[in-house]
Amino acid sequence: MIFDMRAPAFGAPRAELFSAALDIARWADDIGFDVLGLGEHHGAEDGYNPSPLILGSAFAARTRRIRVRTAVLLASCYDPIRLAEDAAMLQILSGGRFELGLGFGYRQCEFEMFGRHVKDRFAHTCKVAEVLKQAWTGEPFEYEGRPCHVQPVPDKPIPLMLGGTAPAVARAAARIADGFIIPLVNAEAWQPYRAECEKLGRPDPGEYPRQGPTFLWVSEDPERDWEWLTPHILHILDSYARWTASAYGKPTGAYAGGVTAETIRKSRAYQVLTPRQTIDLIEKLGDNSSLYLTPLLSGVDPARAWKMLKLWEREVHPHVPRGVIPTWCHGR
Repeated sequence: MIFDMRAPAFGAPRAELFSAALDIARWADDIGFDVLGLGEHHGAEDGYNPSPLILGSAFAARTRRIRVRTAVLLASCYDPIRLAEDAAMLQILSGGRFELGLGFGYRQCEFEMFGRHVKDRFAHTCKVAEVLKQAWTGEPFEYEGRPCHVQPVPDKPIPLMLGGTAPAVARAAARIADGFIIPLVNAEAWQPYRAECEKLGRPDPGEYPRQGPTFLWVSEDPERDWEWLTPHILHILDSYARWTASAYGKPTGAYAGGVTAETIRKSRAYQVLTPRQTIDLIEKLGDNSSLYLTPLLSGVDPARAWKMLKLWEREVHPHVPRGVIPTWCHGR
């Protein structure tokens, strides 16, 4: 279950979205979802969630079993020592259900906002990962001339993952982290990660898990729901096109440039399916696969989100097999 907490002007009011997110997280926990996924961005006009640790803490307080994962938290936007403390508290609060995915970022404005430089992002994020591991030993140490002692530390270690697509990130994930998270649009980086794990004598993370669509909506009338969902999807794709254009000089990614309602539907990354079609998709994916729901995507009305989720609960969820569940970590 993914939450971006975007609230564009044409969508539902922000207060309603946050209230609904907490209730949906509890529902997802009750019926047996595995993960609540949280991203991070700063300075977004639609209010994309800038505080995944705070929202993750609220989710942890409303749930009992489901894991809470940042996918991803932008390491360059944090003081590493304070991040170590806050993450440790979330792990304790959640009873050991927190998973920290670190991302490298790409938007210049986000680096400037926190006094960092985009050119340093790889080295800095890898350094943050190493500092976190050291901090969570509970032993005193020194960081950039500062005496540090992070307490309390959780009894259950926090799984630390790196997220990205570059081979260098994949290899770094094998060396200094516990796992590797790849965006759905790119699976090619998994092999360098797996090869580096083998080279280092780490446990084999296995084959890249099969992936469902970027966005899935279950509907009794797909044509009807496509009509009102399309503006929400277009809003997201337009924002990513603008952000990547600012970072790289031109829009990049699977949907960069010329995105229309027609091209979205042809891409198959965004799918609106009947319950029967959804079950067929689940059966096709099989074991060691991931399926994602984003019920409040880009400000979707919570009433419509709940209608979809209740349909899932009645007609799809009883048919979801419980086999091999991807963890994105080696050695777990």
